[in-house]
Amino acid sequence: MPVILVANPKGGVGKSTLASNIAGYLSHRGHDVMLGDIDRQQSSAKWLAQRPTSVPLVRGWELLSADALRTPKGVTHAVLDTPAGLHGKKLMQALKVADRVVVPLQPSLFDIQATYDFVRELQDAQQDRGHAGRNGHGNGAGGGTGKAVGLVAMRVRDGTLSQQQLQQFIGQLGLPLLAQLRDTQNYVQLAARGLTLWDIAPGRVNRDLEQWQELCAWLEQPAST
Repeated sequence: MPVILVANPKGGVGKSTLASNIAGYLSHRGHDVMLGDIDRQQSSAKWLAQRPTSVPLVRGWELLSADALRTPKGVTHAVLDTPAGLHGKKLMQALKVADRVVVPLQPSLFDIQATYDFVRELQDAQQDRGHAGRNGHGNGAGGGTGKAVGLVAMRVRDGTLSQQQLQQFIGQLGLPLLAQLRDTQNYVQLAARGLTLWDIAPGRVNRDLEQWQELCAWLEQPAST
């Protein structure tokens, strides 16, 4: 089962917006999708509770007890929305189950610096896991195995200095920029109704859907590529 981790320790970068729309895209592709919060605080549950029954289903964690959650039976794809401050042991645990990591960031100095530090930690963590696997102390699901990692720029305004700075920064990371999503109220308004870009008439969000094309293609690639 493909597991997509949406992660950045910086708060307010758009993780939930990105995760919910990825889940919505996959559900419209006919997959049985779960959207979950790996810190078990169920922050995505509010979005799921607002989702109409008239659109493709996106499921949440299955609650076994007050402190036990599991993926519902039949789920074919999982999208994990992570909390702020994801570092160290929690990051390693998340990487253990993830096939892909999508890192959202905004074009601001604070977000850029936080993302730079996180990407370095992410790369180090994957290398450590790869070494452990080769030494017989892990499953090898790290950088050495080609875990896919990509960047998504959020709330981008074309032609601004911040956009130029963001592009320069991304060039230093050596990771693919999968999408630059514009600063629009479409995401805010849809999220309040439990919806995604794929749940409404395409003509209303054509520009936004175009910005997702490369990211969607990347999501459809086999996890080993």
